[in-house]
Amino acid sequence: MTHASPAPFRNYIDGSWVSSSTDRTFDNINPADAREVVGRFQASSAEDAKAAVAAAAAAFDGWRKTPVSRRAAILNAAAQYLEAHAAPFAEELTREEGKPLAQARDEILRSAQTLRFYAVEGQSFSGETFPQDDPDMVVYSQREALGVVAVISPWNFPVSIPARKIAPALITGNTVVFKPSSDAPLSGLRLAEALIQGGLPKGVLNFITGRASEVGPVITESPAVRAISFTGSTAAGEQIHRAAAMTTRTQMELGGKNPLIVMDDADLDKAVDLVIKGGLSLSGQACTGTSRVLVMKKVKADFTDKLVARVRSLKVGSGMTPGMDIGPLATRKQLETVLGYIEIGKSEARLLCGGEQLVAGDFAHGFYVTPAIFTDVTQQMRIAREEIFGPVIAIIEVDSYEDAIAKANDTEYGLSAAIATTSPVHAHRFAQDIQSGTVKINRTTTGNLINAPFGGLKRSSTSTFRESGRTGLEFYTQIKTVYRGC
Repeated sequence: MTHASPAPFRNYIDGSWVSSSTDRTFDNINPADAREVVGRFQASSAEDAKAAVAAAAAAFDGWRKTPVSRRAAILNAAAQYLEAHAAPFAEELTREEGKPLAQARDEILRSAQTLRFYAVEGQSFSGETFPQDDPDMVVYSQREALGVVAVISPWNFPVSIPARKIAPALITGNTVVFKPSSDAPLSGLRLAEALIQGGLPKGVLNFITGRASEVGPVITESPAVRAISFTGSTAAGEQIHRAAAMTTRTQMELGGKNPLIVMDDADLDKAVDLVIKGGLSLSGQACTGTSRVLVMKKVKADFTDKLVARVRSLKVGSGMTPGMDIGPLATRKQLETVLGYIEIGKSEARLLCGGEQLVAGDFAHGFYVTPAIFTDVTQQMRIAREEIFGPVIAIIEVDSYEDAIAKANDTEYGLSAAIATTSPVHAHRFAQDIQSGTVKINRTTTGNLINAPFGGLKRSSTSTFRESGRTGLEFYTQIKTVYRGC
């Protein structure tokens, strides 16, 4: 039975919830049961996007002059709103994106923590005073907001990723046009709702849904947009980066093909746990997810046996069902992509387990696939080189630490990488040798702290400004140097 929302959710532009000028909508469906419509949203036009940018531009002067303590209070109030509504918002997140309910709840609460972090850090983020020889002069720098910021976020973390973009933008005095993924717009709307309920003045945050082809060019190429923060595919990020004006900053967090090296001195049970958590716990749908496992020849057989046994014990099902380890893929398109790569993998390497679409019984209307483990994978194979974004693990045999590092670095990406080892020497060398923005030692490739910088190297990022942590504030400010005589 299809459960549609009684009325479409609307855009939020210039302080009002409004319908699109197109009078068109699109449905957001439940990947665990595609018969259920989680919400109906505005299929916005370029005109709607122009209105959102104009509203943000008009609100900028007033917002940048708003005392930072007031801006912080709004972020804290929004955090409180998210925490108070964590249970229903988590259910909505699971219904529209598929991840297990406990993980969805954790995401809502983490997003609230992000808002609180920037409410504190933003109040002490300032310029410097510079020593000089003239007693009648003071030289200092001051940080100022940029103006209108476009935030474009993906569907896999539809609350936490936009939260870590929007919070530092707002606390530093910028106004925002926020476009969530069309595959998980309801969670993005709830974040916007929290900020609005927190007390944002009209025009400071504008929320708009619709196809990237319709609204994207306006919010990324308009001269009024001074910065773009985007998380998504490398291809889309490159297109946005090329089209943006010279005076528009870009912050791109893009794809990954993240390796885990398993040394012969590693605790193999722990290494298996790192693969499961890093590569499969989010159905492989994390940009930092483990997708390549480079295992020393000496321990490959034992490690592989342990991994396959664990993978076969994992429970696949709806994220709303307690005890499930792996939920559905987020969209039908993602399911088709993953199944396509599994077929490619079968023609290239050896499938040890999984890789089957589940279609019987409760799985009939969902986007389910069992996690696939491939072995005998070489560097030239597509499943070793291309981002799959699904529960597919490629096991690659290596002969030495040097061989492992060479193969781990033999990729166009450099987002996250990990090593499993008990050797202090290998741990130390790995942190220096690996070409990755995030380096993990005996930890999963996934996950990053709210208060630590996050970003990739090579084609995983524009390698300009980092997200998260205090460093995340830098992207949203520009520096003036002031020479003041007496």
